[in-house]
Amino acid sequence: MLEVSGRDLTVEAIGRVADASGAPVRLSPSARVRVERSRAYLLEIIGRGDKVYGVTTGFGRLADVVISADQRGELQRNLVRSHASGVGPPMARATVRAMMLLRANALALGHSGCRPEVIERLLLFLERGLTPVVPSFGSVGASGDLGPLAHVALALLGEGQMEVDGAILPAAEALARAGLPPLVLEAKEGLSLINGTQATTGMGAVALLGARRAVAVADLAGAMSLEALRGTPEAFRPEIHQVRPHAGQIETAARMYALLHDSEIRESHRHGDARVQDAYCLRCIPQVHGAARDAFSHARRVIEIEANSATDNPLVFPEQDLVVSGGNFHAQVVAQALDFVALALADLASISERRLERLLNPDLSELPAFLASRPGIESGFMIAQVTSADLGAELRVLSHPASVDSVSTSAAREDHVSMGLTAARKAARAVELLEYVLAIELMSAAEALEHRRPLRSSAPLERAHAVIRGAVPALAGDRPLSPDLEALRALIHDGHLDGSEHPSPSGGEAA
Repeated sequence: MLEVSGRDLTVEAIGRVADASGAPVRLSPSARVRVERSRAYLLEIIGRGDKVYGVTTGFGRLADVVISADQRGELQRNLVRSHASGVGPPMARATVRAMMLLRANALALGHSGCRPEVIERLLLFLERGLTPVVPSFGSVGASGDLGPLAHVALALLGEGQMEVDGAILPAAEALARAGLPPLVLEAKEGLSLINGTQATTGMGAVALLGARRAVAVADLAGAMSLEALRGTPEAFRPEIHQVRPHAGQIETAARMYALLHDSEIRESHRHGDARVQDAYCLRCIPQVHGAARDAFSHARRVIEIEANSATDNPLVFPEQDLVVSGGNFHAQVVAQALDFVALALADLASISERRLERLLNPDLSELPAFLASRPGIESGFMIAQVTSADLGAELRVLSHPASVDSVSTSAAREDHVSMGLTAARKAARAVELLEYVLAIELMSAAEALEHRRPLRSSAPLERAHAVIRGAVPALAGDRPLSPDLEALRALIHDGHLDGSEHPSPSGGEAA
């Protein structure tokens, strides 16, 4: 069971809740105390006639409109309804579940002034597998992810749509089937539900988990390609990387060293090989994959801080007798981190495609052209490389930063925005495309290893080769490759093909 306290969510915990239905998630007792104190204080200051943005006033440019006591519930309902204005295909179910968990966690900090019941309803949705349908477009990443979070809040009210067990239902029907009454919002609760960065952060967290999985697969693909090309693992020796101690570089070199340990293929060309060093796409794997790892580590730090932050407005501080407006809803820090993730993913695709070129180009190796059984009559993997180049082109487009592309909204009151959700969408799309690029390299590297038989590669690479062959047969002649690539991409996406279970050897040379 996961206890939501507002303070200790990790990317891995977000991923577990995002991927699973039925896992119990509870509000921690300490968080409940904070939330109740915050709510009582908010009601106290409203009762004494203090002006509170979004409670006794309108929103945004309409903040100078005074709201009477008998209109405050209607104000919150209207806020949710009017802001549920997204368009486009629905967000992935995992993303919406991450959003709900993150919003509950932010509210649990006790600076939002809502009732515990609001948080508990979000957690109950997670436990019951009730997933609001949230359109992909509708946020500029400042004043919070208003549109996407409004679609979540709308489902709490029994309006909009929800996905339950794969079926799309009217939210009212989904609630009735679950035996839950619609939530009735009270003062500030609509604003508390929608004013935050949780769509950007939730989608970003899910994308980051995919990115970290992909870089591990990239190591595996690179190691298989190096073996197939009869390259040397000497460039991965720890001595090289200890004198340039970037953490990601050191980790990647250690993984490559381990993946290539004790290979017959390496031993077959240890002596008498005229080559001194390999091309950059092989030799510089630690420097390039490592740079991606460092980018992902930075994004992890940002996302975990954001996941455990109060990001709505205004914020309530009972101990200081203070309700104050600020800008914690502005997702610039997350947007920039996710732009960095997309850039690193594009570069992983770039170096993968260059390794693919060496596997398929007979001028760069002694392997058959395009790994075809009968080059000329057959084309082998020729067009698979074209597909890789197409994917790489889109990945480079996706590496363009969204976080510098501010626009002015809400009658110029919100005149600088982060475009955080755009950055998150780009990162999520980039993960998907990189998985296909890596599938193409793995398919080709596995085929190229067939040309080194009867020599065997290292134990980790032979196990990976067997997994690939369990999904994709060797190339006996030309065939449509799309089903093979979809099967390999599914293995990558589901975490079945990254070689991560293999520890580094305790010492000695890698081959």
